[in-house]
Amino acid sequence: MTEPTILDVVIDPHKVPPFVSFAFLGSFVLIGAALVARGALKLVPTGMQNFLETMVESMVKLSEENIGHHWGTRLSPLIGTLFMYILLCNFFGLIPGFVSPTSNINMTASMAIPVFLATHYFGLRAHGISYFKHFLGPIRSLPALPLMALMFVIEGIGHLVRPLTLSVRLFGNMVAKHIILVVLAGLAPWIIPTLILGLGTLVSLIQAFVFTLLATLYLAGAVEEAH
Repeated sequence: MTEPTILDVVIDPHKVPPFVSFAFLGSFVLIGAALVARGALKLVPTGMQNFLETMVESMVKLSEENIGHHWGTRLSPLIGTLFMYILLCNFFGLIPGFVSPTSNINMTASMAIPVFLATHYFGLRAHGISYFKHFLGPIRSLPALPLMALMFVIEGIGHLVRPLTLSVRLFGNMVAKHIILVVLAGLAPWIIPTLILGLGTLVSLIQAFVFTLLATLYLAGAVEEAH
């Protein structure tokens, strides 16, 4: 039984799950904010333009510092979009009548799997077939063939687990935050929830950053030169 949300009056929750409708709402909010900012661009940024430019510059810096200038610049739109979208979806859970889409495992998996696919796609674009050397370990000689095969299996398992860990980490933290808020709201409706709301804001920010940072490091490992 899902909790009633503000979108239930226009979208039947039995036909469209709340996490899906709020996931689309998050997309519309970000697209709308981008269009508004683009239509009011100024040489000296103010208001929303200033905020968005700060976010973009931070994500470009994060990408370039971890991935390098060439690929970091090219991948910064993906990194920035992930961070802003996850952060907004996390914040939805702090608003009465809203649902955080990231508190559903299907939603977090829908972001983790594209990151997993993008990692190998850009790895192949950067290195071609030589990308698979990343899976063979540091020693690549004929006598070390059994060790190379073992390393390939271990690395393969490690890569396959990545989308699972990304999904479960974000999902688990968002569910835990929601449960704590609900329980404490029942115990002390005014005092404690206000403090926990601040903690929830911090958790939402940290989890969005952790997901984005891990995605950045995965992409960095894929496009870097194998040694």
